[in-house]
Amino acid sequence: MLEKSRSLPAVDCVAYDLEDSVTPTMKEAARRNVRGILERKRVGGIWDQAVRINSVGSGLAEEDLREVLQSSSNIDTLVVPKVNSASDLQFVTDVLRHILPQRHPSTPPSLTSATSAPPIQILALIESALALTSLPAICTASPYLSGLIFAAEDFAADLSITRTPSLTEFLYARSAIVTHARAYSLPSVIDLVCTGYSGLAGMQTLERECANGASMGFNGKQCIHPSQVDVAQKLFAASEGEVVWAIRVMVTDEKAGRAGKGAWALDGKMVDRPVVWKARSIVERAKREGVVDIEAIIERWKGQEPE
Repeated sequence: MLEKSRSLPAVDCVAYDLEDSVTPTMKEAARRNVRGILERKRVGGIWDQAVRINSVGSGLAEEDLREVLQSSSNIDTLVVPKVNSASDLQFVTDVLRHILPQRHPSTPPSLTSATSAPPIQILALIESALALTSLPAICTASPYLSGLIFAAEDFAADLSITRTPSLTEFLYARSAIVTHARAYSLPSVIDLVCTGYSGLAGMQTLERECANGASMGFNGKQCIHPSQVDVAQKLFAASEGEVVWAIRVMVTDEKAGRAGKGAWALDGKMVDRPVVWKARSIVERAKREGVVDIEAIIERWKGQEPE
């Protein structure tokens, strides 16, 4: 399966799992296998390579981090499961700062370059009632945090509720997760897994769930099978407004660089290297999706000057 992941069509993110899909006796071997995949040359179709570590509460997270972070330039995101409180993310943050200080989000522009690896990102899995009531603290727990993921199956188990096709039993939780992600300016908010993927009925269920998630404010969805990727990407494609903002950042950054500016302002807001990295990722995604005319937007904003 690890090898097969490298032959997938263009995807936003591939997450290699060290948690639920790995039995306790195979944890050490799984770490080595994932590290081996990450140490290989990147393939063109995968934009973001992520690893889902074991939960902090399991006692296995530190070993996971020390192993996979040795492949420092090829890991982009850590998916942290069972985040019930701020302390879970603070633990991961402390390990990251110790092992990879050069990939901290606040690294000064003078210590980075256009070819440097961008900051590591964290995605937090929200899986319990306790996590839901702790969202304000979770959302401010780590500078690495870039988004929240709703883990519906574990959440249903925690609350002893039954998942239905309407998903109405998750309405409060999903709304709370989106609301807090927006309130704390987290760029990613990823909706629940669609467990059906086989045949026409499965694809129709996936389309319905994606449309519903997008209407609630989610900007991505977890996929458990390659057949789900095209549908999810189509229904969660970057908006033209996002692409325009990203291109303005990139065009203006090029001019700021020629003027010797490491940080500058756009629309009254400070822009530095991490913001530029984010803009580049949006433009790359838009290019893959082909939903907007990138070159036309670039031409429109070439005359803009950095503040």
